[in-house]
Amino acid sequence: MATQISTSAGRDRFVGGALSRVDGPAKVTGLAKYAGEFSAENLAHGYVVSSTVAKGRITAIDVSAAEAVPGVLKVITHQNRPSVAGEAKAYQDMVAPPGLPFRPLYDETIVFSGQPVALVVAEEFETARHAASLVTVTYEEDTPQTDIAAIADEAYDPPKKRSGIKPPPKPWGDAGAAFDGAPIKLRQQYRIAHEHHNPMEPQASTVIVEDDGTYTVYDKIQGVANTQLYLTNAFGLKPEQVRCLSPYMGGGFGGALRPQYQLFLAMLAAQDLNRSVRVVLTRDQMWSFTYRPGAIQTVSLGTDGSGKLQAIRHDAVHGTSTYEDYQENIVNWSGILYACDNVELTYRLAKLDTPTPGDMRAPGAVTGIFALETAMDELACATGIDPIQLRLINYTETDPVEEKPFGSKALKSCFEQGAERFGWSKRSPEPRSMRDGRELVGWGMATGIWESLMMQSSARATLTADGRLEVGNSTADIGTGTYTILTQIAADALGLPMDHVTTKLGDTNLAQAPVAGGSWTAASSGTAVMKACRKVAEQAFKLARGMDGSPLANVDFERVVFANGRIEVAGDASRSVALTDVLKAAGKDKIEATESASPDKDFKKKYEAYTHSAVFAEVKIDEDLGIVRVTRVVSAIAAGKILNTKTARSQIMGAVVMGIGSALHEESVLDHRLGRFMNRNLGEYHVPAHADVHDIDVIFVEEEDKANPLGVKGVGEIGIVGTAAAIGNAIHHATGKRIRELPITVDKILAA
Repeated sequence: MATQISTSAGRDRFVGGALSRVDGPAKVTGLAKYAGEFSAENLAHGYVVSSTVAKGRITAIDVSAAEAVPGVLKVITHQNRPSVAGEAKAYQDMVAPPGLPFRPLYDETIVFSGQPVALVVAEEFETARHAASLVTVTYEEDTPQTDIAAIADEAYDPPKKRSGIKPPPKPWGDAGAAFDGAPIKLRQQYRIAHEHHNPMEPQASTVIVEDDGTYTVYDKIQGVANTQLYLTNAFGLKPEQVRCLSPYMGGGFGGALRPQYQLFLAMLAAQDLNRSVRVVLTRDQMWSFTYRPGAIQTVSLGTDGSGKLQAIRHDAVHGTSTYEDYQENIVNWSGILYACDNVELTYRLAKLDTPTPGDMRAPGAVTGIFALETAMDELACATGIDPIQLRLINYTETDPVEEKPFGSKALKSCFEQGAERFGWSKRSPEPRSMRDGRELVGWGMATGIWESLMMQSSARATLTADGRLEVGNSTADIGTGTYTILTQIAADALGLPMDHVTTKLGDTNLAQAPVAGGSWTAASSGTAVMKACRKVAEQAFKLARGMDGSPLANVDFERVVFANGRIEVAGDASRSVALTDVLKAAGKDKIEATESASPDKDFKKKYEAYTHSAVFAEVKIDEDLGIVRVTRVVSAIAAGKILNTKTARSQIMGAVVMGIGSALHEESVLDHRLGRFMNRNLGEYHVPAHADVHDIDVIFVEEEDKANPLGVKGVGEIGIVGTAAAIGNAIHHATGKRIRELPITVDKILAA
């Protein structure tokens, strides 16, 4: 089992506090640079020409008018695209699903609307953009199939499972017979629309050709190791030939886990022209890759009058592209969250003429928990049992799938504290029974769950003679506060002020770390940083104990603490030595250590680890107009140790806002005749605005967990899970109308 690691006798000074982000000043003053802002001498600019059809083949491309524009260097198409060394291999990356990754400008075949069909490279961006408008493409068009409902019966069980995504467990009991024999039965279909990532920063790549023939690449990515892997695979390069950096990111949400096609095109042009090239995608082009896939789900619940579940059946179908089998964990949650003796979970894919979907904040859980927790609310109404009580009746302290206890599960405390803060006891259970003037008032709740994960990660720590510490690795801060929490961990480990610690991230020259996603970064990189700092501390202590007349002579390492830039005997500050004096006496410029951290195999053998939440939502609805306001949300979170209550609270608040968007606003609208997402801009793709977001109250429930040495579980995903269901349940409570399709828009409320 994992043990706690401490180099300061367990005395955290910064970890657990509410500290402002160390990268905040750089971001608000504009000093922070993003992938599309790094420059280079002789930098050229590429602009992508996108296909206007969703399926077919290119029969002709006329680039003569574009090439005639002064300042245009080259127009690259599939007809003149230079060959690349890795052409015979698939352009694999760390998070690619099974299948053949998309290969830009590979041939004349069109497999999705908005597919890149040409790259115009020019001396200036404006020149490239203008010339791109002059490229004429002729197509032989086929009829696209983008309607999942039309081919749901053709959905299939993916033959090869995606790495890291567990397939549905084998059924247990006899869910069919138990459901048929249950006194109270519920069977409903639930749908969720396609949702697109819309970070403020678009996808961008700047490829700089160095004098020695190597490349420095700035990429919008949630892990530069993935950029490097992709480029070495696709172009047959060696890792030492490509240094990849992504120091800052203007929002990722999973959309930047995989390298996107602008990276390939920028490197292609840079190699072909032997000069540095930047390619930045437009907002419209951001609709031509990853998104949360729309899904059709059927949930069947059977119970007796007591509310005890006798049967759970959950089936999900969602779309994938024609070239990859993208998979999410959608139905498995229904086997984990509640105790039931008869469970059957099925999950299938449907091939669509669209880009491959991608991970979007809490992928799979947002989709599956919306269906399950809406169905549980419907069951609460059918049985006349309070929604919280129904969940407590079916509460489980063990994972029914793995048949192992949870390492920690404070969900009951989430229910209790969330309900108390929200005032749930004052809820009138009858729909349409609560009002505020002309508005109907509804209160709803739902449960949230997400995996608590840790990935193998490394980190380097360097203590210099001036008493300053540098730590870091190649992971990314995708806006979650990773720079800050790693600085806190390091400062506590060596007893230094925060401003004496510098954290570096997003550089393949640093210690290797996984992509930032899945809520695993704090546990993975945080533990690696702590271990690296401990190794530095041990080296410093050994040097200190060997100093002439050392006050630490004959003292064991476990008896000292690191505080105020000094090593001192615990309980006796008079016996201490400054770290700067230690290095000076040893004649060293620095002490350095690189350490790795891995998941605890013994813990995993005995326990399962998840974060949990209870989400409470209040809505007020204009009865005549059907306009919904989410006036209050209380989100009670059990996520182990909270490293920084300020940044963690911000993560939950942001996730709740995304949940409001999923519930009421976000929908990528497909025109099935064209096979094209039509609302490809922030004017027509609706996200919550300030006026849509009111009071959000976050509670961190105390919880101790031993899954990793830090005791953390991660908070990036859990805040969005269950939020849409809680809002939908509140809408039913307010109106008596059950809307089973997201987003819940005015027209659906009025038509119900």
